[in-house]
Amino acid sequence: MSTAPLPPAGDWIRGISIKQPWATAILTGAKTIENRPRPWAPGWLLLHAGIHIDRRVLRLPMVARTIRDRELTTGAVIGVARLTGCHQDPDGAPPCTEFAQPGAWHLELVDVHALALPIPARGQLGPWRPTEDLVDQVLQQLPHLRL
Repeated sequence: MSTAPLPPAGDWIRGISIKQPWATAILTGAKTIENRPRPWAPGWLLLHAGIHIDRRVLRLPMVARTIRDRELTTGAVIGVARLTGCHQDPDGAPPCTEFAQPGAWHLELVDVHALALPIPARGQLGPWRPTEDLVDQVLQQLPHLRL
């Protein structure tokens, strides 16, 4: 294990804001991709549950079974994940997962860790730079995490 200090938060980790119930579906491990209009660079991501809930999808069977009995926290960082790559499904090919949207870039998420206590925070569209204080609060809850 390295004892070198981590670089400033904005240099090695980004935030991603995701509407509910999709953010919770990622935390459960069922949703292993996030659909975006452009590819993103690999690295660690703070999973931020946006302030809006996509209510029209709550009754979809794949969503309902994934989020069953879970709280849909909004406006907070609820976990971290590692983005390992991005891809688009080839034209005419079946979707890579049931959560994949045709034509979107699929951000491949692994090493997902939920926070026990959501941390209220403001997100934004696109990748955003978290403050060092926010990253410190996340790492206090995940001391075992090797970033």
